[in-house]
Amino acid sequence: MAASSYTWKYCEEEKEDDNVVVLQFSNGNVKSTDQLDFNYYKNVLASNPRKRNRRILVAESNRLSYVGNNFGTGSLRCNSLCKYYVGVLDKTSMQMDVHSAQLFNMQPLIPGESMPVDEPDTKKSYRHKVDSLIEAFGTTKQKRALSSRRNNQVADDSLQQAVAQAASNIIEQKGVEVLQQEVADSEAVTDTVLYLPVCNPEADTEEDVYPFNELLSDVEYAALESVGKKMAGLTSEELLKMREQGCPQTVMRHLEVMPVDPKARDRQARCLWYLSLLIKVAHQKFISRKFGSEDDCPKIIINKVMKTFTVESFSHGRVKNVVASSMRIKLASYCLALLLHIDHQTANLTRLHQDLGLHDSRMIEVAKSMGLKLSKMPAECADQAGFEEHRIATLQLPLMKYERFTQTKKRKKLR
Repeated sequence: MAASSYTWKYCEEEKEDDNVVVLQFSNGNVKSTDQLDFNYYKNVLASNPRKRNRRILVAESNRLSYVGNNFGTGSLRCNSLCKYYVGVLDKTSMQMDVHSAQLFNMQPLIPGESMPVDEPDTKKSYRHKVDSLIEAFGTTKQKRALSSRRNNQVADDSLQQAVAQAASNIIEQKGVEVLQQEVADSEAVTDTVLYLPVCNPEADTEEDVYPFNELLSDVEYAALESVGKKMAGLTSEELLKMREQGCPQTVMRHLEVMPVDPKARDRQARCLWYLSLLIKVAHQKFISRKFGSEDDCPKIIINKVMKTFTVESFSHGRVKNVVASSMRIKLASYCLALLLHIDHQTANLTRLHQDLGLHDSRMIEVAKSMGLKLSKMPAECADQAGFEEHRIATLQLPLMKYERFTQTKKRKKLR
C-alpha cells in the first residue's frame, strides 16, 4: 500500500493575536476541557515595545484556577529562544495549514496567595542583572561560584545590627573619651612612627638612639668614599658657585665649617653628600635608575633610595618609582636623624624644613615623634645666621614624650 501524500501551507497573513495557543498544566493533564473557562488577556500598553506582546491566559474551573503568561519568571524560556508552529491537516484536501504557536505553562493559583510581581529592570542593580544572566546562560563553574557567593553572603540588616550592638557594648564598657584617646594614639602611630628610622630608646648613649649604621650601612658608607673626597676638597670658589646654584642651606652651612681632622672631615663630607641627595629626592615626583648619575652617585646608594623612599606605581604600561607624600615624611625623619649625627645631636629645623619644602608644623611633628627636645635660637645668634628665629631640635636621654594635640575644626557659619 502506497503512503498517502499531502502538502502544507504557511499562513503568513495572520497577526500576533492570531497565534495558536498551546498550553500545558504543571500538575497534570486535563481530561475534559468542557469544565474549564478560558480567558485571554493582553497588555493595554500597545505603544510600549517591551510590553505590547505580553499575554496572560487564565483557565477557571469550579475547584481551582490556572494562570499562565509569556513573560516573567513563570514563563517558559523556550518562547524567547525559538519559534513553535502547529499544523492543521485537512484530510479531504490533504493540505496542512501551518500556524505560529505560543506555549503557556499553566500553574495553579491557590486562593489567598498573590501572584509574584517581577521587579522592573530599571530598579535592578547591575550585580542582580549579571546574576540573572549567569543563572540563565552561565557555565557550570560560574553557577557554582554564584551559589557559593550567595551562601557566604551575610544579610545587610543583620550585619548592621550586629555592628551597632557591638559598638554600643564597647562604648558602654570603655566610654567615649577613652575611645577617642585610643583613636588619636593609633592615628599618631600610623601617621609618623611607621616612617621613622630605627630607634633604640633604651640606648646608653645619645649616638645609639638612632644608630648610624641603620641610616648608612658599612658597605653604603664605603661606597661614598669617592664623592665624599670631592666634597671634602671643595675650594671657596666652588662653595660660592654651589650657593649660587641653590645648594641646600643646611648642607651649605656645614660645608663652611668643616672639621680640620682628616678622619672627621671625611666622615662629615660623606654624610653631607648623602644628606644633599636625600633633600634632592624630596623634591622629585619620580625616581629613575638614571637619577644621580650626573653627580656620580654609587649604584648601591641609588638602589637604597629607590627601595627605601619610593613606592612602585604602574602607569601607562610602565612601573614607576613614585616619591609619595608619605615618603616625604620618611625622608624628613631620615634627614633629621642624619643631621643629628653630623651636628653633635642637634639640628636646625628652620633650615631643614625650608630645604625639604615641608611646612613648619609637619617638621615639628616629625621631631616630636622622634622624641627630640625643641627650643629656639637666641636673638643674637639668629641675627648672625640671617634669620629672625630658628627652631632647634636636640636629642637628649631620656627621650621627650609629647601629648598628641587633637582639636576639631569649627565649622564656619553660613551667612
